[in-house]
Amino acid sequence: MSYRWHCTCKFYLFLLLCSLYPYNGKAQKNITQNKTSLSRTNTTAPVPEIHIESEDIPDFSTNPPNSIFLKKDKLKDIVNNSPNPMDLFKNQMGISQYGAGRIASLPVINGMADDRVATFIDGMRINGDCPNHMNPAISYLNPHDVATAKIMAGITPVSMGGDSLAGSIDIQRKDPLFAEKNKKILIKGEASSFYHSNGSGVGTAGNITVANKHLSLRYNGSWSQSRNYHAGSGGGKVYSSAYKTFNHDVTLGYKKDNHLFSLTYGQSDTPYEGFPNQYMDMTNNRSIFVNGKYKGDFDWGTIEARGYWQRVTHAMNMLSNKGGHSATKGMPMNIDGRTAGYNVKATVFIDNHNTLRIGSSFDHSGLNDWWPPLQKNMMMGPHTYHNINNGHRDRLGNFAEWEAQWIPKVTTLLGFRNDLVMMNTGRISGYQGINGMNAEERKAIHNFNTANRGHTDTNFDVTAMARWTVNKSFTWEGGYARKSRSPNLYERYTWGTSPMAMRMIGWFGDGNGYIGNLNLKPEVGNTVSTTFDFHDPHQDIWEVKVQPFYTYIHHYINVNYLGSMRTRQNTTVSKLQFDNHNAQIYGINTAESYKLWNNKKYGQGILKGNINWVMGQDRTNHNSLYHMMPLNGTLSLNEYFGPWAGRIEANFVNTKSQVDPMRREPKTPGYVLFNIGGSYTWRMLRLDASIENIANKKYYLPLGGMSLGDLITTNELRALPGLGRSFNIALTASF
Repeated sequence: MSYRWHCTCKFYLFLLLCSLYPYNGKAQKNITQNKTSLSRTNTTAPVPEIHIESEDIPDFSTNPPNSIFLKKDKLKDIVNNSPNPMDLFKNQMGISQYGAGRIASLPVINGMADDRVATFIDGMRINGDCPNHMNPAISYLNPHDVATAKIMAGITPVSMGGDSLAGSIDIQRKDPLFAEKNKKILIKGEASSFYHSNGSGVGTAGNITVANKHLSLRYNGSWSQSRNYHAGSGGGKVYSSAYKTFNHDVTLGYKKDNHLFSLTYGQSDTPYEGFPNQYMDMTNNRSIFVNGKYKGDFDWGTIEARGYWQRVTHAMNMLSNKGGHSATKGMPMNIDGRTAGYNVKATVFIDNHNTLRIGSSFDHSGLNDWWPPLQKNMMMGPHTYHNINNGHRDRLGNFAEWEAQWIPKVTTLLGFRNDLVMMNTGRISGYQGINGMNAEERKAIHNFNTANRGHTDTNFDVTAMARWTVNKSFTWEGGYARKSRSPNLYERYTWGTSPMAMRMIGWFGDGNGYIGNLNLKPEVGNTVSTTFDFHDPHQDIWEVKVQPFYTYIHHYINVNYLGSMRTRQNTTVSKLQFDNHNAQIYGINTAESYKLWNNKKYGQGILKGNINWVMGQDRTNHNSLYHMMPLNGTLSLNEYFGPWAGRIEANFVNTKSQVDPMRREPKTPGYVLFNIGGSYTWRMLRLDASIENIANKKYYLPLGGMSLGDLITTNELRALPGLGRSFNIALTASF
């Protein structure tokens, strides 16, 4: 009844908005982001063709306050120098990352991470099918194939997804290319390769498109690998940090007048990836996906629709640095995950000043997580350990969103969303079968199998925001959002009580052991945020953005302390259980830029900087929230002169003193890193070169957790060290 009630309310809201703002048949509206206007009269004049360009400026709903929008040109310097897709957002306001695998960092927005961030790759909402979250959505992406990358923090429009608190990441691959009207066929492509001295990292990527005016076929592929990297001066090798990965995808596109269809089939294969802050490594991760898209422009508005499917087969064990694995040793863990879903959004132009967006989405996530027995091992055998057996998490969401331009200088956005999250899982058993290996495990298996495991959460989101162009030199943006997130399958359904089983659960890199909680409630976050944007009247010379924010979270999923345990390396760690607390997160981000010079002799010189500060407190146990990034910032001098571009950069991070004692979170010293880089373009060739961490500074990642790979290999426990000096070079050829 609750779900029907929400849908009925949204239907009446739609009717009310339509009655207040009737369609007049004569309004003009920009239906493409390149400012092409379509006449919505009742004449028979033909509708202009849409301009399919993925780098156009987004509208208010996809470029809200607190958002970062990066186009392809701004991404070139990043993708040519890093195989980690999270580096797309490096040095941006309020953005950081959990140090995990080299190509599997977890995103952090204003102090909230991982599942609290809704991550979309070409409209696909992908969850991490792993108890250590070794395969987050962004790890399936080839950075060279990115056309636009957006991060929306906190106050996210309801049309950009629910079931999240921190915000949304929306990454779009390049749209299909088509031949121009005066050409019969288009052939276009790109090939690139790179080398990094630290870890001897190498990689190559390429794409090719063959198209006519209506049909387009594109192949895109990449490969990269690296050995273990070295920390800064005196830090030595960081064990379990090597990786190898492949990505391939093929896109078929069809364009007719104002309609675009595309179908992408892709495959990702990571034969191995070390995780220095986990007990386990990834020994294989294979994914195949199909993603279909339709976009149509009409005289009344637009329709966008997607349907997708993905299967992931994932295996974890121990690579050689952690002892290796065979039929009789190691710790085999297998996962089979499947995702399927759709999302549909209709944009209705009510009149010159009012736009209505309505939509629906559905996501199914199915998961089997089982641990095969080891031969001749009484502890891990003789039966299969079922961690999550036929688990599923289904989410059905519907939304309505109204954008209004009251006067030329004031625009507002109001949205409502309902997400129905349905979760369940089958019966489980341990290595000793359903009877368990001791009284504690037998009790855990019995309690889990006899409990009511099915849960349905009815979540409700509201977003209200405004943008006011006060004058030519000052713009104010701000708003309020109520966001909800239900627990993931691991937070709710992991059941093992033995020290070994508990240490296998957790994506925090802290070495502790975790157990789920069937009684978890959805998180509900209330965020207030604003942005003050000061700039010169022409927005060409200088700009200063100041962005304070505050979030209070009811039922924040944190942990309770159950006791301590010892590892095989004789190190004490904590036994923790997920539970609902209350929490608050607040902070301030700033970004600055100033054009120092602009002339024919020296080109353009731009000074850029940003500062980020965040605090998080658990209001139940009064501890600091885990993994709060200390005060940090970047200052860079960038020069652009014809085919040349260069940068000198300094990154600083303050001492990390606010830590969570229950998770034994390490304190880390502050540091400053210096980097230099440049690129030169000559006809079809582009050469990139850089030196990262010029001084070979030894430092520790504030969000890197503990270096467990070092602990297992050398019996030395330390915070995870960062990357030492690296000489990088990349060459790209376009045709």
